[in-house]
Amino acid sequence: MTLTQQPLRGSIPSPNIWGHTATYELENHAADPDGRLWSAMLAHCGPAGWSGRTVLDLGCGSGFHLPRFAETAARTVGVEPHPGLLRLAQRRTRRLVDVEVLAGTAQELPLADRSVDVAHARWAYFFGPGCEPGLAELDRVMRRGGTALIIDNDKSRSTFGGWFRQGYPDLPDAAVIERFFTARGWHLDRVDMGWRFASRADLEAVVRIEFSPEVADRVLAEHTGTEVDYAVNLWSRQY
Repeated sequence: MTLTQQPLRGSIPSPNIWGHTATYELENHAADPDGRLWSAMLAHCGPAGWSGRTVLDLGCGSGFHLPRFAETAARTVGVEPHPGLLRLAQRRTRRLVDVEVLAGTAQELPLADRSVDVAHARWAYFFGPGCEPGLAELDRVMRRGGTALIIDNDKSRSTFGGWFRQGYPDLPDAAVIERFFTARGWHLDRVDMGWRFASRADLEAVVRIEFSPEVADRVLAEHTGTEVDYAVNLWSRQY
């Protein structure tokens, strides 16, 4: 499935989920199979996690993570700039109470000041420099005592990190990204999330939406099985 509708101004095109929504669903299912990332996220949100709180999923895509937040959150809000993905997220959550999916970008969140307790941005803020307007918006909407969580790829290690360096050699170095976030009060956890696919065909399909044909052919020829060592950066900030 390919989504062709025009996204909101200011959003940056996503080559994977925007162009290959069904395949990206396979990727979501394969990620973090042992719950290490979710456990790390919860650890930053206090003993109750996000139970009874307002959660923002920024760049929620097709809404894959919204039902999980909604299991315990008092209110869950997804914000997504792409109209097609927005409709998929709304359809996915239409029977869930206290879940709302809104059109918006990181730079212009459709939320009131001090209205969010937990913000989750997975693959929405990439690699530090350039994210300043979106981070300023987080500062505006976060409540005192709240927690913001940003997940991005750790290109400095893991099998996937090596693939990522091959596929995107012009992205900032890990040291540049770390300096950017730590200077703004963010804390880094390095999490070995992992990928585990139901089949080799699923893994190959996902790799081919993440990388150019040349890079995908090369890394797949060197890798066997259906699991991939995959490390991510979990950036957190307390407000």
